[in-house]
Amino acid sequence: MSSPTFTSNYPNFHVGEPTLLSTPARTGALTEYTGQGVTIAFIDSGFYPHPDIEGRILVHADASTNRVVEQISDFNTSDLSWHGQMTSVIACGNGQSSNGKYRGIASNAQLVLVKVSTPKGQIKETDILRGLRWVIDTHQRFNVRIVNISVGGDFVYNQPDHLLHKAIRKLTKAGVTVVVAAGNRQINHLLPPASAAEAITVGGIDDCNSVDASKWSLYHHNYGTIYDGTRKPELVAPANWLASPIMPNSTVAREAYWLGQLLRNPSEADVQTLLEGGYADLSLHKDEIKKGKELYRLLETRIHAHKIVDTQHQHVDGTSVAAPIVTSVVAQMLEANPRLTPREIRAILTRTARQLEGAPIEQQGAGVLNAAAAVYAALETKNTK
Repeated sequence: MSSPTFTSNYPNFHVGEPTLLSTPARTGALTEYTGQGVTIAFIDSGFYPHPDIEGRILVHADASTNRVVEQISDFNTSDLSWHGQMTSVIACGNGQSSNGKYRGIASNAQLVLVKVSTPKGQIKETDILRGLRWVIDTHQRFNVRIVNISVGGDFVYNQPDHLLHKAIRKLTKAGVTVVVAAGNRQINHLLPPASAAEAITVGGIDDCNSVDASKWSLYHHNYGTIYDGTRKPELVAPANWLASPIMPNSTVAREAYWLGQLLRNPSEADVQTLLEGGYADLSLHKDEIKKGKELYRLLETRIHAHKIVDTQHQHVDGTSVAAPIVTSVVAQMLEANPRLTPREIRAILTRTARQLEGAPIEQQGAGVLNAAAAVYAALETKNTK
């Protein structure tokens, strides 16, 4: 029986090598700015206090019912916690679980986590609004400068008087920059809160896990013109093949512990040793681990289904993760120049973005996020004030 070779299913994968690009690498973000001194509020379905953000969570607000509960240690985690873990760690993780490789751009920022999914696992516009209103009431207490919203509303409403639009307008006037995911349906309209004029709405690109811009293309995000004539999204950012921590203590985590080791190109003997230790976690019968090629094909199928990168990470996609990348760069900008207003931040991001060749303007907005140029422009603004 020949030695097995297992592959992940992201572009440019090399056997036995950790070849998935980090967020700083794929965006060209400056390493000397880490969001130090900046607080970001994440409004999402739920959260997990992952080790990569440990010690920097100021508060976890459970806004899943009309009575908002502020807490730190009790997260009441569920399957919905995965999405907020993904957005917060991609933006602000310190890379502890990957020996620094998958560090977020704002790895020193402080976090305010706002859970808005209901006890029934739903997220409606009224739930997002409840979370936003809590941030409006508390942003000064926690010195929140940025709000990231990677969840969407229910229906198209292209008027300024929508309650979500009004809440974002109020936060923006208070000096809080609001970054919102555009949505992933590739349709010519946006749902609140992405349709708020004051929000920085973020679409996506598929960069094919490469820094070669000739390989990039648009992601399948929503776009459109809103009530004040503004085209959205304002800009686009990486939305595919992004490393995210696997939810600890989950079924996927138990399988990934063994499947991730198979990607290190072990010998056939080592594969058998791994399977002897992990067959139960992989939901296999002990007799199955001797099936050779048939079993190896099954295991590789699972690696692809779970999008395994290594024992603790999987790759994810969506404007839900493109928005936190922009949010993390905004944190760098505010570290460089704390006096920036939301209007100035929007202007800098759109002025420094780079057009994606061949992509429709109405779908890419100002173009692809230029992380380093945005921070340099923030510094220049500081020096001219």
